[in-house]
Amino acid sequence: MNALLNNPLLLTTLLLIGSNVFMTFAWYGHLKNLGQSPWYIAALISWGIALFEYMLQVPANRIGYGAMNLAQLKILQEVITLSVFVPFAVLYMNQPLKWDYLYAALCLMGAVYFIFRSA
Repeated sequence: MNALLNNPLLLTTLLLIGSNVFMTFAWYGHLKNLGQSPWYIAALISWGIALFEYMLQVPANRIGYGAMNLAQLKILQEVITLSVFVPFAVLYMNQPLKWDYLYAALCLMGAVYFIFRSA
């Protein structure tokens, strides 16, 4: 546990993964679960879920900003977003797995390379 607390990149990554799980459910979970509810009910529930997202995201960004520059932190966030979104879309929302997800991941790998190569 001490190694985790002393590794800002790992701690940032884990916090952002948790944050993105909440974010994904806040943004898209209502499409499956609250489709018959008025939009404002879905918005209020989504805001409640988003609170937990921010409780993880804000510390993650503060910790990560000391270990990475802003662009690196943003690209890390985008890679995590896609890594969380694809299983959510396929497993929870029953969307088909598409080759486009792989192509998007390859594009993000290029972004990771270019943004971290000078580090």
